[in-house]
Amino acid sequence: MIGNRLKTLRKEKGYSINELAAKAEVSKSYISYIERGIQQNPSLHVLAKLANSLETTVEELLYQRNNGIDDEWISIINRGIEQGVTKRELIQYLDFMKYLKQKELINESKSIKFRTAIHRSL
Repeated sequence: MIGNRLKTLRKEKGYSINELAAKAEVSKSYISYIERGIQQNPSLHVLAKLANSLETTVEELLYQRNNGIDDEWISIINRGIEQGVTKRELIQYLDFMKYLKQKELINESKSIKFRTAIHRSL
C-alpha cells in the first residue's frame, strides 16, 4: 500500500509530515490521508513531488522491493538498529525464543501424556 511505503520512506529520511509537506509543497493533511489509506490514488504529479522530496523515484515510492516483508517488520528492525541492537544480539534473541517455544511444546506434550495416563488409570 502506498501509504505505508510513503510513511516508511518519510521516517527513514527523518521528516515529520509537516517537513515533508513544506519540502514537497503538498498539504500535510493530504500526506496524512495518503499515509492512513484514506487517499489511495494520489495523482502522478503529487507522487512525483513526494518522491523528489524523499530523494527517490515514483517507482520506488509505488513498489516495495522487500521480498514480501511488510513495512511494520521493516520499521521494527529499523527501530532496533537505531537503539543499537546488533545482528548478533538479534540472532541470540531469536535462538532464545526458539528455545522457549520448544520448551513450551515439550511441557505441553508432557502435560498431555500425564492427563492421558491419569485418564487411563481411572
